[in-house]
Amino acid sequence: MPRYVIEREIPGAGKLSPQELKGISQKSCAVLGKMGPQIQWLQSYVTGDKIYCVYIAPNEKMVREHAQQGGFPANRVSEVVAVIDPTTAE
Repeated sequence: MPRYVIEREIPGAGKLSPQELKGISQKSCAVLGKMGPQIQWLQSYVTGDKIYCVYIAPNEKMVREHAQQGGFPANRVSEVVAVIDPTTAE
């Protein structure tokens, strides 16, 4: 199943409190629960003004539907075509 990286522009994301991040996570999980098992949230990275999320989904349309239902921005959705790490150099 394809993997996607979603770039969400959220001004001040890095200053969100643990409670605010928990609320966002709960909302995302609630929407995922309604959408079914085909779409899965793996993890997210919070930076100063953006959140980068990694999802598994059958297509980009489903990723965007999750964002719309959750009220989250999905400024850029990119399909992962390869994964590299330090062991790739070996």
